[in-house]
Amino acid sequence: MLSFLKKNGFVLGLMIAVGLTNAWISWWNPMESSLRFYKNDFTKTLYHHNWSRSGPVFFGNSSVTGAYIEEKSSSHLVEMGLSYGKPTDLKEILQRNLYQVNDELVIGIDVQTMLDKLDTDPTYQWLKPWYQPYVYTYRDYFRDSGEEFTRNLSKGSLAYQPRWIDKELYFEHKDPAWLKAKWEDYDKRFGWMQLKDMQASIDALQWVINYATEHHLPLRVIWMPYHSGYPHPPYTASLKEDVNRRLQASRIPTLDLMDKYEPKYFSDLVHLNRIDGAPLFTKEVDAWLESLKKSSKS
Repeated sequence: MLSFLKKNGFVLGLMIAVGLTNAWISWWNPMESSLRFYKNDFTKTLYHHNWSRSGPVFFGNSSVTGAYIEEKSSSHLVEMGLSYGKPTDLKEILQRNLYQVNDELVIGIDVQTMLDKLDTDPTYQWLKPWYQPYVYTYRDYFRDSGEEFTRNLSKGSLAYQPRWIDKELYFEHKDPAWLKAKWEDYDKRFGWMQLKDMQASIDALQWVINYATEHHLPLRVIWMPYHSGYPHPPYTASLKEDVNRRLQASRIPTLDLMDKYEPKYFSDLVHLNRIDGAPLFTKEVDAWLESLKKSSKS
């Protein structure tokens, strides 16, 4: 053993040093703690709520971020719309105890929420394999911040540009040509999909339903608005049938707003305009949730 250590001491020492460095950087967690680095939408949610990790939640993808105006809502739900968010993400958040959902959980499902094959933000905390070094996982963002640090240091400065910490909202009205091109792109990329291409998300949603039942957590589901000037993706009907069957079996209240709003309230195909559509949506959701509370007391 002593001979082995002597022959391989340098390599073993290097491995220990790398391991300790990775442990320290993971503990520091600059992707969350430092404004020098990019923040994903989950971290942005925590940041804008004073790093609180508990409360009632409105979960979904960017359609929820665009449509639900938390500061104008009487429901006081934490807006947890995640870019490309899916039920698989919510399952991971709950399983890993990254956020404790209290009092009420509302899930917004739009025409893209359940697509397993839709690319997501790779920086979400739950997507990092346990064995993968922290610096390697977020190497692009370390490179970006490192290059900025080097440039500024060469000028004798330690200053840096804080990274954008707000979520993307949708104010403009896209023109018909842009909308048509986007619909054609969606149809080409996703129109061929069937329920089997959403099975992981469907299974995760069922897991969340079971979780809510076991933890006596009131769960509500909203079918998010879609631009009525364009056809639904071909898989929409079968998806809604399957999901609604599961929700009805567990007596989960459901609000279908998919075809509720006129085109003038949209910014694009799946995001309500912040000026016109989002206030209307927020008021309607508030009224629905309040009606559920009143009916439960009667």
